[in-house]
Amino acid sequence: MSDHRLLIGGELVAGAGEAIAVENPYTTETIESVGGASPEQLDAAVASARDAFEEWSRTPAGERCEMLHEIARRLRENQESLATTMTIEGGKPLVENRDEIDWCAAAFDYYAEIGRDSAGRVIPPIESSQVAMVVKDPLGVVGCIVPWNYPLLLLTWKVAPALAAGCTVVAKPSEVTPLSTLELAACVDHLPAGVVNLVAGAGDVGAAMSADERIDCIAFTGSVATGKRVAMACAERLARVNLEMGGKDPFIVCADMAGEIEIAARGGAWAAYLNAGQVCTSAERFYVMDEVYDDYVSAFVAHTETLVLGDPLEVATDIGPMVSAPQRQKVVDQLDAAVAAGAEVLVGGDSGGQDRGHFLSPAVVAGAPATTDLLSEETFGPVAPIVRVKDLDEAIALANGTRFGLGANVYTRDLKSAVHCMKELRAGTVWINDPLTDNDAGPFGGFKQSGIGRELGREGLEAFQETKHVHMETEIERKEWWYPYKEYGAS
Repeated sequence: MSDHRLLIGGELVAGAGEAIAVENPYTTETIESVGGASPEQLDAAVASARDAFEEWSRTPAGERCEMLHEIARRLRENQESLATTMTIEGGKPLVENRDEIDWCAAAFDYYAEIGRDSAGRVIPPIESSQVAMVVKDPLGVVGCIVPWNYPLLLLTWKVAPALAAGCTVVAKPSEVTPLSTLELAACVDHLPAGVVNLVAGAGDVGAAMSADERIDCIAFTGSVATGKRVAMACAERLARVNLEMGGKDPFIVCADMAGEIEIAARGGAWAAYLNAGQVCTSAERFYVMDEVYDDYVSAFVAHTETLVLGDPLEVATDIGPMVSAPQRQKVVDQLDAAVAAGAEVLVGGDSGGQDRGHFLSPAVVAGAPATTDLLSEETFGPVAPIVRVKDLDEAIALANGTRFGLGANVYTRDLKSAVHCMKELRAGTVWINDPLTDNDAGPFGGFKQSGIGRELGREGLEAFQETKHVHMETEIERKEWWYPYKEYGAS
């Protein structure tokens, strides 16, 4: 699978728009130049999705879902090729990208099954002669705009439920990682022409999609700033939006973890450094109870020092390069500002001995003031700032103290503490003793400025459905409360 042309109306076509140079973040060399979608090609892709919608929405759900199972089968069949492409263009270790393909296939299988029984429900009627139903209709054409960190998984979380609901799709990957998405054409070419369209391009293409009256919903994952622009464009035309816009996830370690401090440290390191910290649910703020703080920091630093940086295609590599030089510099700037404000970098924060690539060695930071960006704004890099707190209430208050609310992690052996965190943490997902584990049946999304709407679960399917109330009277007769009111007893 190496064809990197656009998929428009069932045909593979070379992009006629601005060329996109794709860089390998490990070698820093240009892998390939891909043509983006011209305005005419984007117009054709949207028109194709619009034309295909009527037939696809009327296709029996069972038939649609069998086609989704086929996508899952093809993903597994092409796992190594797709994972390798993602590694070369994004820098994430190959083992993590293999997992990503597994997760994509599982999500298509999940929506293939629940798409069979999600047409609505029967509700109690007003009178015995009536039938009342809630019908779930497909929304229409869905525009999917996805980022570079999990290019296929975050696309799947949109495309799979949209197709299961009976919608058609126009998808645009990040201009940083377009290759793996364009390779998906071979996994969807059994679908009717126009049901899935894959285009490439930068922000101008995404902006055109957001403003297009023929696109009924924009499903977006990315930054808060861009998500707000998408929301404003959709609000202008009252289109549906589903937005996942990142976070600043807290990680709380309770005093009762003294006996399992090593486990909590390893779990924290994985949550902070997975994909070089370039995960929307990365643990970016650690709040550790005073009683276990010193031991936790010591275990965390010791484990961090064992992690291997290097070629992301090598099996021994734990952490690959960051995706780009600008992304790395943003994280370095946050670190430098925190140090200037009094923080101490206990380990990491440099190139990790690598002589090429956008590497940033995983860092552990202590003593960062709460006012620094390192503890208030999204970092999106391999940095773990650890803060000492006196008790759980202080940890929860600090955890809830940002504009974000995507996820939160807690380590505790105490059921009362776990339930307290479950109730009080203002986040879309609360992981207790098992960080960053997704569940296809569990809705994913954020509170506050982390987003609007949910992906995954039945909520993820409903994001692409319109709700219709059907009221049916089986006895056709004049109702006594119709005009004239004098016959109804009006005085």
